[in-house]
Amino acid sequence: MNDQNKPPSTADFQEVKDYLQSLQRAICNGMEQTDGAAKFQDDAWSREQGGGGLTRVLRGGQVFEQAGVAFSHIHGPELPKPATVARPELAGCSFQAMGVSLVIHPQNPWVPTSHMNVRLFVAEAQDKQPIWWFGGGYDLTPFYPNLEDIQHWHRTAKAACDPFGDEVYPEYKDYCDRYFYLRHRKETRGVGGLFFDDLNSWPFATCFNFMRSVGDSYLKAYLPIVEQRKNREFDNRQKEFQRYRRGRYVEFNLLYDRGTLFGLQSDGRTESILMSMPPSVSWKYNWQPQPDTEEAMLYRCLKPRDWLNAAAI
Repeated sequence: MNDQNKPPSTADFQEVKDYLQSLQRAICNGMEQTDGAAKFQDDAWSREQGGGGLTRVLRGGQVFEQAGVAFSHIHGPELPKPATVARPELAGCSFQAMGVSLVIHPQNPWVPTSHMNVRLFVAEAQDKQPIWWFGGGYDLTPFYPNLEDIQHWHRTAKAACDPFGDEVYPEYKDYCDRYFYLRHRKETRGVGGLFFDDLNSWPFATCFNFMRSVGDSYLKAYLPIVEQRKNREFDNRQKEFQRYRRGRYVEFNLLYDRGTLFGLQSDGRTESILMSMPPSVSWKYNWQPQPDTEEAMLYRCLKPRDWLNAAAI
């Protein structure tokens, strides 16, 4: 058998797990340094059906109102339904899933919310080679968008993809725009980024390297934006708009997010799954921004766009 086509070994899966745990540490260290005051609290947990993880949460910081960065590695005798929608032939297979996921909710409305996750799924049927696939990505959700920030975010995402082919960034940028879309609102969740799923078209090592490139680029994409905006003054009106727009985040995660649905349907740890929820949020009946206001500017951004070549918001 050609080495390129060899099925991954247990050692390969352990290498992915080691990377994911190191990524969690690196991201938490970067967030703590940027915040300058608050520290992450660790919550190690185990799952009765198999596996466990480490959820790390920072609350009430100078910069971050709440930041959750979770590592999990779970396994079980049967894949939950959300994991087999695109692969019905895997229904009934045993599985393991490992990944890092995070959501960062800043204090300052001028700093965007951000999300990232990277993960590996493995499904195994009796007397067959394991079937594996990688997934993940990141997206940016501003309240008061700034073109410089959005273009930096997308340039960094493109740089993470470029070593793997010219077509990779456009494909996964488009996938992100389609995935992070609130159909009932007819708007994207934010200004996009990258999203990939069911990735196994390359050799295992190449897919892993791509996932690692995406994971390693997250802090490069996000922290410069935070540093640029974190000290900008804001008022109660802007804070209230931030809380209102956070409601869209809740709606997406509970209605559409595959990771949330997978976690809940696989009897995952509810507290860790729902750490993505914002610490304060509000809904207003039929609220609309006034024309030509800072708030109205956001609504011009909530559709797919070629941000790298945009001249204005």
